[in-house]
Amino acid sequence: MPAIAGAVLDDLDSRAGSATSLARTVLGAYVRDLGGWIAIADFTELLALLGVPVPSTRTAIARLKSKGVLRAESRCGRTGYALTDAALAMFARGDPRIFGFRRMAPGDAWRLLSFGIPESERAARHQLRRRLTAIGCGTVSAGLWIYPEYLATEAAAIVTALELDEYVTSFRATDPAVPGNLREAAAQWWDLDDLASRHRTFYERHRDFLDDTSDRNAFARFTSMLDEWRIIPYIDPGLPDEMLPADWPGPASVHLFAEARRRYLEPSRQWVRAFVDERASF
Repeated sequence: MPAIAGAVLDDLDSRAGSATSLARTVLGAYVRDLGGWIAIADFTELLALLGVPVPSTRTAIARLKSKGVLRAESRCGRTGYALTDAALAMFARGDPRIFGFRRMAPGDAWRLLSFGIPESERAARHQLRRRLTAIGCGTVSAGLWIYPEYLATEAAAIVTALELDEYVTSFRATDPAVPGNLREAAAQWWDLDDLASRHRTFYERHRDFLDDTSDRNAFARFTSMLDEWRIIPYIDPGLPDEMLPADWPGPASVHLFAEARRRYLEPSRQWVRAFVDERASF
């Protein structure tokens, strides 16, 4: 479990557009669709279409192997890599988040997580805070976190992976009382300015993508779009309207990605399948 949790964290920490981030995106969106294995020459060529130089691809593969995401495996005389079982599970857990953005509805419950971790476990405490932030949890105080109830399983898995269960207590809550109002509280608990900036940047950068219909271009554009998008639904917990600014940009970017996914994910996969099949026949 710790290795899996670490791979997930590294995935979220990687910079969108970097070789490692794009490699992960291709693995999750396309190599799984191919059965979980790809020849190194084909993988290198796909990343080259995304602007990743060959040396950077080699470095990314080495990192992914060290994180337990890939393992070397030759098939039919071709050198390649297969996704590990842990990586397949990691990608499967991420699918509902990335492809099905969830927002709280009126009356949905919250989860409060309280912890008092001794100084001897300082490193684990730091990791806990980083990982809770990475899945969209808000900070009420140094030892008290808040998040929608539907994130409870993910948060509990992080606690268990870090072997901190004995220091953590969680509560289900339905009606938090705060000084001022919930909108002011949310602005203190989450970095809403950063979230809003990410949504706006994503929308402005990709708003014209829906005019592109070429399968090969759709692969390159949609993969870059997905690589940038997949971080947003993790750090955005899906707060209800009453906790967000009136001009919240989230719905526009959520709709844009959903429409792009509907139009271009499957054509992109079909193009990748044809590309790989053609190269395998040489």
